[in-house]
Amino acid sequence: MVGTRPERCPTTTELIERGRVERQRVGRRSHGGFRATNDRTDPLDILAAQDRDRVPELLPLRYGRMSTSAFAFLRGTAAVMAADLATVPTTAITTQLSGDAHLENFGIFATPERRLVFDLNDFDQTLPGPFDWDLKRLSASLVIAARHRGFDREVADQAVWNAMGAYRRVMRELAVADVMDMWNAGVSTDEVVIALEDRVHEGELETHTRDHAEAALRRARRRTSRHAAERLTEEIDGVVRFREDPPVLSSAALPADRRAFADSFVATYRDSLPEHHRQLLARFEVVDIARRVVGVGSVGTRCYVVLLHGRDADDPLVLQVKEAGPSVLEAHLGASQRTPAGRRVVEGQRTLQSASDVFLGWLQTVDPDGVERDFYVRQYRDMKGGVDLDRIRATGLIAYAELCGRLLADGHARGGQAAMMRGYLGSSDGFREAMIAFASDYADVVERDHARLLAAIKAGKVDAASA
Repeated sequence: MVGTRPERCPTTTELIERGRVERQRVGRRSHGGFRATNDRTDPLDILAAQDRDRVPELLPLRYGRMSTSAFAFLRGTAAVMAADLATVPTTAITTQLSGDAHLENFGIFATPERRLVFDLNDFDQTLPGPFDWDLKRLSASLVIAARHRGFDREVADQAVWNAMGAYRRVMRELAVADVMDMWNAGVSTDEVVIALEDRVHEGELETHTRDHAEAALRRARRRTSRHAAERLTEEIDGVVRFREDPPVLSSAALPADRRAFADSFVATYRDSLPEHHRQLLARFEVVDIARRVVGVGSVGTRCYVVLLHGRDADDPLVLQVKEAGPSVLEAHLGASQRTPAGRRVVEGQRTLQSASDVFLGWLQTVDPDGVERDFYVRQYRDMKGGVDLDRIRATGLIAYAELCGRLLADGHARGGQAAMMRGYLGSSDGFREAMIAFASDYADVVERDHARLLAAIKAGKVDAASA
């Protein structure tokens, strides 16, 4: 309307004060501890409900992978934890959530400029929501990882303490940073190596941790589309195809004309890309497609790998086309305003990451089972890597926890109001101490739930397989 003035944006000082006021409604120490309610839904029932729309023959593999450890169980039960988080005190300070911010969903990947960075790397469950939900999932995963490695309570507590301290410190900085500096905040692998080297020289860190990080970087640099094509494909009578390695890699459920099927996927997905990225994609020719089983929690959802060639067969590009369903958070926080689901994942990823894959996009298409489904697309291997939790030492876990806290703060600042989160967290240690208490209690619950799964498998109530 003519004559109206645009609404004034709140100042940083006002946003910080709003965060402080939120403490009156939900005290920082109120986040401490966790006790399952008497009417808590059986976690195995939650998992069974998810199974209804998954590929039936892959379900034993899902439960086999989840059964290997309490940490693997945590990875596969984001829906269970979301239901639990809906029962505990939570803030009204929202940001773009990862939705599944456990320790192994942070890692290494290449930016479009081919620089290696550390950042969040999984966004299947992303949704706007209370910022503390991501912090609780990260904290719980740190304690469970520490127990998995046989570390004592002191190490687990220190990991959570450092992660939450790094989150608070970075959020304080970003709350008053210039907008462009806040938006572009990120962590390169060079920064991490230099920081680790400094700690080694100061006697704060073992050389093993630095060496472990450098080895992870070397592995990541090798994990390219070329490397994936070498491992996953073969040439028979002059034709390059994905190898058959069921159930992990298979084309058995696909149409006879696999290339035409893959072409239809790529043609539909192409429309979600910016024009200059479409021009890049147009330089590649579709060759083959296969179904690929990935991860732990995702097992049973539909996921494909698509092989494309650039100038020739020695110039491969391997894309991952992964099913995108509703976020597990939607049952508790409301339906996503971003549709379709593939778009929800992609736009959440672009917000939370400092830099994203140039081939990141989404599509809706009819799957071979005749049902229209949502998918998102990214490079299958783009120098991706991470820490090996089975080899990490106590000091390494603590250092990595601190890095994850920093990265989560970067993402949350882009997706919400850093000043409000800063105002809520304040300068006392109440919230950090509460996260330690919550994480310890919730880790106990995860271990009990994992034991229930093992008992169900042993009793023949749940089928499990390994591959």
